[in-house]
Amino acid sequence: MSRALARCSRALLRPQRQSKVIVNSSCPVKGSSSLVALSKVGPLTWHTGHNVVVSQRRYASNVPKTSSKNPLGLDDPTLLITHGVIGGKSAKAEDGSTFDVEDPATGKTIGTCPDMTRNDTEQAIKVAHDTFQTFKTTTPNDRHGYLLKLYQLILDNRKDLTRLIVWENGKSWTDADAEVTYAAGYIGWFAGEALRTNGETIPCSMPGTRNFTIKQPIGVCSLLVPWNFPAGMIARKMGPVIATGCTAVIKTPAETPYTNLALVELASRAGVPDGVLNVVTTHKHIQEVGEELTTNPLVKKVSFTGSTKVGKMLAKNATDTLKKLSLELGGNAPLIVFEDAHLPTAVAGTIASKFRGSGQTCVCANRIYVHEAIYDEFASALAEKVKAFKVGSGFEDGVTHGPLIHSRQVDKVQQHLDDALSKGAKVLAGGKKLSGNMFQPTVLANVPQDCLITAEETFGPLAALIKFSSEEEVIRLANNAEVGLSGYFFSQDTDRIWRVAEALQVGIVGANTGAISQPVIPFGGVKESGYGKEGGHQGTEEYLVTKYIAVGSKQE
Repeated sequence: MSRALARCSRALLRPQRQSKVIVNSSCPVKGSSSLVALSKVGPLTWHTGHNVVVSQRRYASNVPKTSSKNPLGLDDPTLLITHGVIGGKSAKAEDGSTFDVEDPATGKTIGTCPDMTRNDTEQAIKVAHDTFQTFKTTTPNDRHGYLLKLYQLILDNRKDLTRLIVWENGKSWTDADAEVTYAAGYIGWFAGEALRTNGETIPCSMPGTRNFTIKQPIGVCSLLVPWNFPAGMIARKMGPVIATGCTAVIKTPAETPYTNLALVELASRAGVPDGVLNVVTTHKHIQEVGEELTTNPLVKKVSFTGSTKVGKMLAKNATDTLKKLSLELGGNAPLIVFEDAHLPTAVAGTIASKFRGSGQTCVCANRIYVHEAIYDEFASALAEKVKAFKVGSGFEDGVTHGPLIHSRQVDKVQQHLDDALSKGAKVLAGGKKLSGNMFQPTVLANVPQDCLITAEETFGPLAALIKFSSEEEVIRLANNAEVGLSGYFFSQDTDRIWRVAEALQVGIVGANTGAISQPVIPFGGVKESGYGKEGGHQGTEEYLVTKYIAVGSKQE
């Protein structure tokens, strides 16, 4: 195991007694391994579906020490930013209005942010446009340096970033801490990408002519960021902005603005010039702000992560000015367990895919198809692991899963559960709403095909197990969706692995793993899950324009 992975692993979990931890070791970027502790499958035993085992120690408590001067208990209280940012300066809403930011575990207000308007957004776009005129001339080495410094600052402030994620998103401490590592990985990857924006020479059939291409930054970018990964998603979007020499206006999610703002503050400390990253916080003006970010002619690129419904609206807005779009939209991911699957691997992979972030990720398995020959054995094994989960505030010791983000998500999970039960499904584990926004991680057996779960994304901790009898049947069922972001399957047949991977109509496939997201890979879907890629070198290309230049020679 590499030294980098060992350091990351030591930071992941510090139990009071010896425990076994399995982490994702597949990412080569230093500090970028996706070390998300996804589920507790025994006494202090955590799985992500990979096979690196380490023993660790855990702090007795991660509850922050708060005070009137330090309300969120940060080691560096100046990382709590409660205002927008335009041109490196504090920005308030033009009318002075604010909105509350709540702790989803308690429903209590933990702070406020300005409820910025369309006019505020227009000002931010103008500043980003003016700044682009100089930032685009910086060297790749300059931008590489900014990102390397930011990478280190993220790791240096990982505890405070973890606290902010737990406070506003509700994730367990281990899950939130792993997300900080994940976010740093994107910044580290794009630090390298800053040096790899290469053009090419192209042979020409005309004598005396030379063809070549260069890569140039596209310009001002609108970054619309989701709440489910408050650190990871903003890092995945602002990393290539800085690397390529673009500038941006970031619209934070109303649920989780503080992590976004803290990362922008760290970027400023890393030397990123004022005006490169501008931040608009809004709640009741979200529609008009989104319209400005997608129609303003100074904006040349839009990156959005969120629902398919909103993505379609933004795409329509952007058509008049033909902006370049990256849309990472909703999923309804199938997960298939074939009769020849290695059962422990399939169970661990299902847990990794289904229950990360309490099921609130776009790549969570939503329809879990299990072959009839192993259905009962798999269902029993999965339910046993899920029963060991502990739900509560992310700061509490031993909690594996935090609350859902708000009551609307709780209501949707309950609706999907009730619908499945009314059609003959059976609860094997969980199945109950707890206090506030807490919901027990749930396993359902005997789930029929004609229920809400199969038709739409649940976005919650509800694992629905559906029987199938043949490969042909399950491929047809898996592809019977309007969206196609990710899909998973488990099999030990090498021919089947290639066959099914190619047959699934999705942009991302996990074969014998439930952990798929890494900074080095192109993340994105097909069909109504959107288009464009984030991460990998393909994610860099989204922020660049390829310019072709032909140079002729002197004619005698």
